[in-house]
Amino acid sequence: MTGFYKSFRDEIAAGGAVEDDGSPTRNGRVMGLVMLAGLVALAVISPWTFVFVLGLLVCVFLHEVGHFWTARLTGMKATQFFMGFGPRVFSFRRGETEYGVRALPLGAFVRIIGMNNIDDVDPEDEPRAYRSKSYPRRLLVITAGSLMHMLIAFVLLVGVYTVSGSWTHTGLAEVQGIAPDSPASAAGMHNGDIIVSIGGKPVTTHGSVVDAIVAHDPGETVEVIWDSGGTLRNADITLAESPADNGIGFLGVYATDIVNKRLGPLTAVGRSLGEMGTTMSGSVSGVVTVLNPLNSIEQITNEDAPVDNRPTTVVGMSQVGGSVGRNEGLAGVLRLLAYVNVFVGLFNMFPVLPFDGGHAAIATYERIRSRRGRAPYRADVNKMVPLATAVMALLLFLFVTGLYLDVTRPF
Repeated sequence: MTGFYKSFRDEIAAGGAVEDDGSPTRNGRVMGLVMLAGLVALAVISPWTFVFVLGLLVCVFLHEVGHFWTARLTGMKATQFFMGFGPRVFSFRRGETEYGVRALPLGAFVRIIGMNNIDDVDPEDEPRAYRSKSYPRRLLVITAGSLMHMLIAFVLLVGVYTVSGSWTHTGLAEVQGIAPDSPASAAGMHNGDIIVSIGGKPVTTHGSVVDAIVAHDPGETVEVIWDSGGTLRNADITLAESPADNGIGFLGVYATDIVNKRLGPLTAVGRSLGEMGTTMSGSVSGVVTVLNPLNSIEQITNEDAPVDNRPTTVVGMSQVGGSVGRNEGLAGVLRLLAYVNVFVGLFNMFPVLPFDGGHAAIATYERIRSRRGRAPYRADVNKMVPLATAVMALLLFLFVTGLYLDVTRPF
């Protein structure tokens, strides 16, 4: 077995680097400085994109905190906690754990000893190995990252909805814009007024307001009833001609029942759980689509392929995050981060190595095969490495495809 293959196999099986100690290298420091300079440049060039990327890094960190905290809670030994992969930029040791940063910001990892049968562990540490713990404890630790993503999404959504608000259907046609020198302006209508009826026709939505106006010709006088601060007002208003479409009546008002409204804590919790459920449902089909290489090939060869099915990378997500930030501010970025966390949490539980779901599947299989009164059954991870290697190759293909599309066809 070559040294490269053994290292590759061991890192796939362990879910991260397997060497216990090492020193920061010159190449690591140089790459780290380049990455840091890139983040600084991004903060200057596109602040909202930087905010989104920073949010992603925090979410990745919290994912690993979930693994690390539950490992310590259940008596497992964690020897490394690193942000990034590749050569060390810097590190320090506190107790039995080495903490640090590596040069490539493509994720993070916590090294827990004894993840499987091919992970060598000192005999005195075997009682603290992952494989030596009970099935419930192993399942808790390995799913803690995805559970943390769900918790992050929930907290972000509840926070946004209680502090910034949520777009909500009110069933009332609220005025949110009035054209200057328009019939509505001349009649004394203001933003925040509620239109009750136009020409005797009740209105409750943007569409019903438009329908009620265009049912009349320019120059025709219609009765408009509206609520202004609790006072019901009415006026006979002569419609003008639409500047965008000759022959269409024009009142000069934009009214809709969709308004941004702060939600109470209980309502925000219910709304957040509902949106997370909807996002989970869509994410399941999304994972299947993303992992289908034929979809990636279609995206490259067909410029008219649905953009919703397109594989993407941090570059593409950051483009979307920057655009959302410019249009909707911090609330929009946080809401997008919540949706990303739900997707990543589910994607991470795909039941093959190197995903956390692969480790969960192995633990479950071992639990099923184990018999009371006998030594616990241990699956041979060596047999799973070829499939895990194929999955890694697929992920690399999807990364290259997504990066190519993100650069050549930015969102």
